[in-house]
Amino acid sequence: MSGRSEGGGASYKKKLFFRFFIALIALLGLFSIYYGSLLPPRPLSRAEFDAAERTDIVVGKFSLSAGDADDGLYELKSIPVCDARLSELIPCSDRHLIYQMKWKFNLNLMEHYERHCPPEERRYNCLIPPPRGYKVPIKWPASRDEVWKVNIPHTHLASEKSDQNWMVVRGDKINFPGGGTHFHHGADKYIAALAKMLKFPNDNLNNGGHIRNVIDVGCGVASFGAYLVPLDIIAMSIAPNDGHENQIQFALERGIPATVGVLGIMRLPYPSRSFELAHCSRCRIDWLQRDGVLLLELDRVLRPGGYFAYSSPEAYSKDEENLRIWNSMSDLLRRMCWRVASKRNQTVIWVKPTSNSCYNRRAPGTLPPLCGSDVDPDASWHVPMKACITPYSKKMHQEKGSGLVPWPQRLSTPPPRLQELHISSEAFFEDMEVWRRRVIQYWQEMKHEIETNTLRNIMDMNAKFGGFAAALKDKDVWVMNVVPVNQSDTLKIIYDRGLIGTMHDWCESFSTYPRTYDLLHAWDVFSRIENRGCSIMDLLIEMDRILRPSGFVIIRDKTSLLDQIRKFLTALHWDGWSVVVEPGTDAISQEEERLLIARKKMLEAH
Repeated sequence: MSGRSEGGGASYKKKLFFRFFIALIALLGLFSIYYGSLLPPRPLSRAEFDAAERTDIVVGKFSLSAGDADDGLYELKSIPVCDARLSELIPCSDRHLIYQMKWKFNLNLMEHYERHCPPEERRYNCLIPPPRGYKVPIKWPASRDEVWKVNIPHTHLASEKSDQNWMVVRGDKINFPGGGTHFHHGADKYIAALAKMLKFPNDNLNNGGHIRNVIDVGCGVASFGAYLVPLDIIAMSIAPNDGHENQIQFALERGIPATVGVLGIMRLPYPSRSFELAHCSRCRIDWLQRDGVLLLELDRVLRPGGYFAYSSPEAYSKDEENLRIWNSMSDLLRRMCWRVASKRNQTVIWVKPTSNSCYNRRAPGTLPPLCGSDVDPDASWHVPMKACITPYSKKMHQEKGSGLVPWPQRLSTPPPRLQELHISSEAFFEDMEVWRRRVIQYWQEMKHEIETNTLRNIMDMNAKFGGFAAALKDKDVWVMNVVPVNQSDTLKIIYDRGLIGTMHDWCESFSTYPRTYDLLHAWDVFSRIENRGCSIMDLLIEMDRILRPSGFVIIRDKTSLLDQIRKFLTALHWDGWSVVVEPGTDAISQEEERLLIARKKMLEAH
């Protein structure tokens, strides 16, 4: 009987153990890949990154460069790419998150469409990929009328609204004929009809520059806002992330100002007296609920003498239910001191009073009541709506209006509300000049990278008075002026200049779809979130989500932060082109500022 020698037996056992060990590693690897594709990557804290040194800080996901770093910072080689199913993720408007977290919201009040951000452990710390076959968007102004179907592969609205001319699928493009639920024959004709109802000169809704800022609630694909652009009117088009597939994403792909938002239980993120006109065309909002709180929210954001254009069956239908709604709505608005400016066919236009005189004549106990002095009309970040009327200050009551000059002079004229912030006209003009010079430098640095009409949708992440946007007045772009929540007082100045914007907390995700902005401008943003203890890495990943492929970031901040951000450019795929310069100092420079401009490369879908 033959057999193995003792040494041979030991060798055989070693081979068996080695094979078992390799098989175990492979099995664990498959297990990790499988579950890693179902669960979000674990958030990377700043402490973890700083302590990581030369190790892979998240195995198979985040990885640092090998070798030593003279400056003590290690370059991040890669960031995981999210599953393709997340290509349209809006983290704070994610219905799947609501289901998974088992949050209970009042559906009748649209609470589920409000902002509900994921807790830190549920954030997707990965790069959002574009849909397969994604193309660089069609340039403005052609984009107003057509977009690539592959970029937003949703055609449900085309069939559902086929009789209303919202959108039409033609080959590899989706076309927008300019129709809407109550303007089948074109938004341009409908807008001219509104101007005619108000007897504005030349049937121009601009009214000699006195109508500049508009809010369009339940905007659909924002064709109303699109056809206001040639009239020098800018609309904030808002709609929720609801069953109407990707309507705000279509609007932004077209190059039209828009944001995800809803009239639910929280105030809109805009200060009081921001808009000259509010518009609702079959927006399907129950204006009578909760003592008329939604109409009172419109009243808060409308300027003195502002208009509410309402096109809906209640305005013209004679059936019993619509008549009941019309009578109740008319009675509520009468008690709010609004009056009918014009009513024709399917549309009624109300106008808000210009002073407190009507409020003071109401009988005692009339509802809705006036808001108390303890209610700040400009507070609007996570602030519940109140069913009360916002009265005017004594000064505005006496002047019977906002005191704003017409557009475009409004852009460069110090607005009256500067006095509320104790800001002088001299400081206002100085800020304008600083941003004029800064923008000249930015465009000089980018001049070899920017093609004609490359940029359309721009975001200023720390807008202050809107100086950056004002400096772009001669370019065919629009700017979403974002004011951090701890500086929210300045947003009313932005609106008083005829610009648009919103409040936001950059420790959270922004209310927009992925790939919706061509340029992000971040001045002193990273310093501010670092001081608050929020994650720089989280913000960079969020900026990447918002930024279109081939888009630009302009980051101006402390040298130490710029050095750190530069280490992430390759992992973020922002290394298509970049430049770092030391800008000159000016009146608003922070300590040791540097300027980074980078361009994002196309990221393939996984």
